Amino acid sequence: MRQRDINLLVFIILLTVAMAWVASPVNPGIHLDIGGLRIDRDLRLLLGLDLQGGLQVLLEADVPADQEANFDARTMEAARVIVENRVNGLGVTEPLVQLQGTRRIIVELPGIENPDQAIATLRETGLLEFVEAGRTPLREGQLIRTSLDVNPSQVFTVTQTLTPTTAAPAETIALTPTVTSSTALTETQSVTGTETISATEYAYGGRVFPTLMTGRHLKDADVSTDNMGQVVIAFELTEEGTQIFREYTLKHVGDIVAIVLDKRVLSAPVIREAITSGKGIISSGQQGGFPLEEARKLAIQMKYGALPVPLKVIENRTVGPTLGQDSVQRSLRAGIIGLIVVLLFMFTYYRVPGVLADIALVIYAMTNVALYKLIPVTLTLPAITGFILSTGMAVDANILVFERMKEELRAGKPLRVAMEAGFNRAWTSIRDSNLSTLLTCAILYWFGSNYGASTVKGFAITLALGVLINLFTAITVTRTFLRFVFHLKGEVLEKRRWLLGT
Repeated sequence: MRQRDINLLVFIILLTVAMAWVASPVNPGIHLDIGGLRIDRDLRLLLGLDLQGGLQVLLEADVPADQEANFDARTMEAARVIVENRVNGLGVTEPLVQLQGTRRIIVELPGIENPDQAIATLRETGLLEFVEAGRTPLREGQLIRTSLDVNPSQVFTVTQTLTPTTAAPAETIALTPTVTSSTALTETQSVTGTETISATEYAYGGRVFPTLMTGRHLKDADVSTDNMGQVVIAFELTEEGTQIFREYTLKHVGDIVAIVLDKRVLSAPVIREAITSGKGIISSGQQGGFPLEEARKLAIQMKYGALPVPLKVIENRTVGPTLGQDSVQRSLRAGIIGLIVVLLFMFTYYRVPGVLADIALVIYAMTNVALYKLIPVTLTLPAITGFILSTGMAVDANILVFERMKEELRAGKPLRVAMEAGFNRAWTSIRDSNLSTLLTCAILYWFGSNYGASTVKGFAITLALGVLINLFTAITVTRTFLRFVFHLKGEVLEKRRWLLGT
């Protein structure tokens, strides 16, 4: 046996052990902290809306009568893209976000843990403004009117309490507010210990504060951690935004620049020095830092900006698994029985090669499950269908090889020659059939991406992944096993051809 085949056999064994560990249902996940490199990830199968349930939200454009003339299909498509970006920012896998008619967007979020917060994140306009306040003191949570005004009756659901700091590291923004989350303001909720304001009334009698910059000047915003390990929101301005801020702060040291989200003051820090860099953080003043969900929510709103049209929730409901737990168990039982039948057939009909193909098929299944966890891939019923179909194709590839090998043996070829010829001559058929399947998967994925058919995407992903793994297990793994067995018991197999299914 050649050294190359020995190395390949060792690699296959190590890979099998690793995939079996990842695929194990009792896998504890990957939790490492080595030299500052920290990996903290659970390895579990993610289930789609039809298998585990989740949240379904129906949004509709809430367009005032005087804006109807500017409302068209492109406006709703832009809103759909922003909603989809916000959904992806929530960390939801395999979501469905698509237009329904001309004014509605339907959103399906499998396995969502906080439905109320998800709904708030989807529908909020998220208009971020940097407002010139001069020497006028503004309190966190105040509702103010800006030069980019909106309807005063609009509902605002996100407020934060912030305090300015007096120092910042070099080359970072000098205004580094500290953020703590609070609940949404109601009609007469107390903002301080002594004063109560109405959520529908603007501070300072409706005085208009000039908007210095908006969310479009924000280059990036994401959840991060500071030197103390606390969760913060790191943001960076665009080149234009940095220039605007630089010029303004050079002339207005000591003035206030309020950070405003949906007309609600997040922070009103004082300019301590001229700002020459467009980087900064929003951090929490409470012990333990920002709650992760609150930080992610605010970062999403800042990063993806304002919706082009206000959205109102027409319907939201928690969806149970459409198949039901009993149906899922029956489907799994049927799949296991089917796999056992296939393994028995391969063993009975092809004998020794069939046993080796069965081992390769088990490795194939474990590798698929392991990659579903690592990528991760959300399992829906169509996705499971794609996996089952690819499993059938994996068996088909081995059958093509073994039948070609039997033909060579019947023609009087030596076992070694027949075995190599079986793989070499069957390869072109296997290659072409799998290539056509991969092209079909690419078309289905494109169709699902452009027309909101996420279930089609799931089918395409698992089928394509199965085909690629099949090319490795059905050819490389099975051939390596056959070469190893031939090296050990080649003479026995040569004399007892019935062990090869001939």
